[in-house]
Amino acid sequence: MSDRKDSIEIDVSILEKEGKTEFSEKITIHKERASKAFQELIINIKTEATETKMASKIFVKYIKEGNVTKEEEKELRTQVYDLLKVLGIGLPFALIPGASLLLPFMIKIAQKKGIKILPTAFNQEKDKK
Repeated sequence: MSDRKDSIEIDVSILEKEGKTEFSEKITIHKERASKAFQELIINIKTEATETKMASKIFVKYIKEGNVTKEEEKELRTQVYDLLKVLGIGLPFALIPGASLLLPFMIKIAQKKGIKILPTAFNQEKDKK
């Protein structure tokens, strides 16, 4: 598999045509940081999707058999909390125009207060374990 980091090409000509040269320059300057952040986001979304798929299998097992192990119950509970977190964050920001600009600030403030508002796949502490 080829290394995609060497071939980062971002076409900002459309921004330059619309007179947004300052923004296009910032994108060009920070393209590696932006690319790394986007790749991390994709990985976390895939992880969250996998966890949700596993939780749905546990839920189907619970409906069919009527019982699950303690580990499965804990995993299912964690994933349900994660889904509620996504809804709690995403719904207001999707409905209120411009509110998505406040999301990074809200996440930083919550982290400083010790509140985990992001799903477990997005926790930086998880990587340290």
